[in-house]
Amino acid sequence: MNITIRELTTLEEMLGHIETMQFLYPNLATVRYSANLSEMIPRNYTQIAVFEDNKCLGLTGCWTATKLWTGKYLELDNFIVHPDYRSKGIGKMLTDYANQKAQDLGCSSIVLDAFTGNFGAHRFYYNQGYGPKGFHFVKIIDESKLA
Repeated sequence: MNITIRELTTLEEMLGHIETMQFLYPNLATVRYSANLSEMIPRNYTQIAVFEDNKCLGLTGCWTATKLWTGKYLELDNFIVHPDYRSKGIGKMLTDYANQKAQDLGCSSIVLDAFTGNFGAHRFYYNQGYGPKGFHFVKIIDESKLA
């Protein structure tokens, strides 16, 4: 088994692994994914992906930003592990890589959102040292624009 981790930085690289993103968003269309990525990539968005040879086993998006309460932080977004490879250390590989990236970038913290009913993800994040700091409130303006 030849496992590697690499950062995806181009639209083409990210689109090439849409099937992994579709484990989280089954109805995600290439057109919408491409349009969203085209807005996100110029704003510092990259993806961290774990591969076995050329098969994507898991990925997460990430970017840095700064807020008054935390200073510079790394945000993880859409953390996904292929269902056939869960509980095999792929998620830990992603969080370990993100931890090092955040340190290298001089971040004070790493943040992420997890849906309230995703208890498996909550357990995983707790085990990786993450904990809730507050609530992420959302007001949906146009549901047709959601993935």
